[in-house]
Amino acid sequence: MRSFASDNNSGVHPRVMDAIIKANDNHAVGYGDDPWTEAATSKIQEVFGKDASPFFVFNGTGANSVALQAVTRPFNSILCAETAHINVDECGAPARMTGCAIVTIPTTDGKLTPELIRPHLKNFGVCHHSQPKAVYISQVSELGTIYTIEEVKAIADLLHSYDMYLHMDGARLANACAYLNCSMRQVTVDAGVDILSFGGTKNGMMMGEAVVSFRPEITENLRFYRKQSAQLASKLRYLSAQFIPYLENNLWLENAMKANISAAKLADVLRQYPEIHFTQKIESNQLFFTIPAEALRKLQDKYFFYMWNEEINEARLVTSWDTSGEDIAEFEQSLKEIFG
Repeated sequence: MRSFASDNNSGVHPRVMDAIIKANDNHAVGYGDDPWTEAATSKIQEVFGKDASPFFVFNGTGANSVALQAVTRPFNSILCAETAHINVDECGAPARMTGCAIVTIPTTDGKLTPELIRPHLKNFGVCHHSQPKAVYISQVSELGTIYTIEEVKAIADLLHSYDMYLHMDGARLANACAYLNCSMRQVTVDAGVDILSFGGTKNGMMMGEAVVSFRPEITENLRFYRKQSAQLASKLRYLSAQFIPYLENNLWLENAMKANISAAKLADVLRQYPEIHFTQKIESNQLFFTIPAEALRKLQDKYFFYMWNEEINEARLVTSWDTSGEDIAEFEQSLKEIFG
């Protein structure tokens, strides 16, 4: 069933699927000592710089948990937006696996700023309090909004002045770069990000992410955190092989641009109805809007999508790399029928 529920629901890009099939070639040494993992590592270093150290894992929750373990100790605290994925959608895994307190900060658009973070940078050296050590941001945010390069750098500069680390969840990093018209390196390592959860599952890959460290002291123990977190695949080549076509010939950017453009077209369809109001800026492949209750009920009869805030009838639609013109046309026709 095709829908606008999530970019997790989309299929695998044929070039990525072909790479997985090609990796299924005879025997290969397990746990990453294979030519596909070596090639994928080289590709990631071409994109992010030679000092980037990738560690391939199964999924996003695993990537975030491993990354945050690498930059904290159990007496530390991790700061994030109230809507952050690690706070809302990961069943407490990062808190459980790091032992850290998760300090949430209310935001209007899902994005943190130095001004929002600064009041929480206190009690350093006081043994009665968790010690702030890391800030988590999502690029794209959980509300579909995007950090500019300057905004990321401002946060990183603040944290580094306190000897803290910046972790970026890049599950939709490609969509952010497509919007910003920048490289992935420019908005991550060059902007001061210390460690990255680099995902492609929402953008044409089948599964898997890479935890990418940009600092030697973080890299040092990452392989152990990955193993302890049950995130080291024995047949790792099937995860890592996907990153080779994903990063070749800018497939990551091509897919993200398709998704973003589809979201813009879908937004134009929604704008035809004065009863529908957007609640967040449209910067990526996610649309947040309110819709009258009766129209919402009829739309839910035809489509599967997620509610964001049921109290105000706020819904979320997400486009994918494979969203088609027919998908949008059918949705437009449904709205015409609903609104008469």
